[in-house]
Amino acid sequence: MAPCIPDQIPTHWNAQGQIDGYSSKPVAVFLLLGILVALYLLMLLLPHLDPLKKNYNEFEKYYYILRLALTVFFVALYVFTLLAAAGYKLNIQKFIIPAFSVLLIIMGLVLPKMKRNYFIGIRTPWTLHSDEVWQKTHKFGGWCFVGAGVFCFFTLWAGEWAFGIFIAIIIIAALLPMVYSYLEYKKLGLFKNQ
Repeated sequence: MAPCIPDQIPTHWNAQGQIDGYSSKPVAVFLLLGILVALYLLMLLLPHLDPLKKNYNEFEKYYYILRLALTVFFVALYVFTLLAAAGYKLNIQKFIIPAFSVLLIIMGLVLPKMKRNYFIGIRTPWTLHSDEVWQKTHKFGGWCFVGAGVFCFFTLWAGEWAFGIFIAIIIIAALLPMVYSYLEYKKLGLFKNQ
């Protein structure tokens, strides 16, 4: 382990961007790295476990882009944490807001390409029951996530309200497609067929 990294490493920041949680060096350096590797391996394994595994062939390239984007995001967060521990004066909000905004935009661009599956995408009872509802919801969800990414980026200039607005935008972007999937399912009259 690098000698410039102290025994206590910051692993949590509050809404004002101040460090308010620490972990020991072994936990922060090795456990966080282990979780990152485990997450990547899990994403490689998921298509093989999915009952709808044949559908992954239709969006394999986009699943790779999503996997890569998530990995880059978490590696960057890991490096940020180590740099903060090494004494660099870094602002978590100026890192996390643009980084997560880009991640949201990438997710929004790949969502419409996803085919029905049990692990990746907007998985509600209504999207999982109907290819048509899945497709419409993911197209709508793609716009929601791209929009959220753009709006989230501009929260950098919202001062002390930045983090609260940032979180609110993410929650709205996550909830809207879920509601939309229910409404589409109902509109198609699929409740009557059950």
